[in-house]
Amino acid sequence: MSTVLDVTVQAGDGWSGVIRKGQTLRMIDLQGNQAVDTLLYNAHDFTDRYSAVDTICAQGNIYLTKGTKLLSQNGNVLMTITEDLCGRHDTLGGACSQESNMVRYDIGKRYMHACRQTFLKYGLAAGLEKRDLAHNINFFMNVPVTPEGKLTFEDGLSAPGKYLDLLAGMDTLVLISNCPQLNNPCNAYNPTPVRLVVTE
Repeated sequence: MSTVLDVTVQAGDGWSGVIRKGQTLRMIDLQGNQAVDTLLYNAHDFTDRYSAVDTICAQGNIYLTKGTKLLSQNGNVLMTITEDLCGRHDTLGGACSQESNMVRYDIGKRYMHACRQTFLKYGLAAGLEKRDLAHNINFFMNVPVTPEGKLTFEDGLSAPGKYLDLLAGMDTLVLISNCPQLNNPCNAYNPTPVRLVVTE
C-alpha cells in the first residue's frame, strides 16, 4: 500500500480532488466532533452525482456506516465505507448556508461563513456549476431523527483520531467543506482540522 496524498484541511476550508477507482480515502477527525460535509460525483460525468435517496433506499437505513455503498442517482457505486470507527454519519441534515444560518439561528448570523460557500469555491475550481450542488454527506455529524420525523442536531459521536475509509468504486470527484459552523453542536462549537489520506 502506498500513500498518494496526505493533506490537512483547516476548519472552515475545503478540498477537492479525484479519487481513482480502487484507491481509498481515509478521513481522520483529528480533534473530535468535526463535521466534514462531502459531495461525490462521477469524475467523468458530473450529472451522475451522489444520491441520498438511492443510498438510503438501497441499504434500508438513514444513517451511513461501515458497509454502506454510496450510490449515485444512476445507481453506480461511487464509494463504499470499508472501515468506520465513528459508527454513524448523517446524510439528511444538508449543508449549512448563509440563508439557513439566518432562518435557523438569527438574522445577524447571515454573514457567517457556511459550507455552501466553500462548496461553491472549490466546486467551481473543479469544473462544477452552482446547479451541480446537490445531496451531501455530513461525515462525523450526529443528526438523529425523532419518531415524529424531526431532525435534531446533537453533539457528535466522534472523538480525536477516529476515522473512516472510503473505497472508490469508480473515479470519483470528492468535494469537501470542513464545516465552519459555530451555531450548533455538530462540531462542539469549535471547528477543527481534519486529515485526508489517499492510498492505493
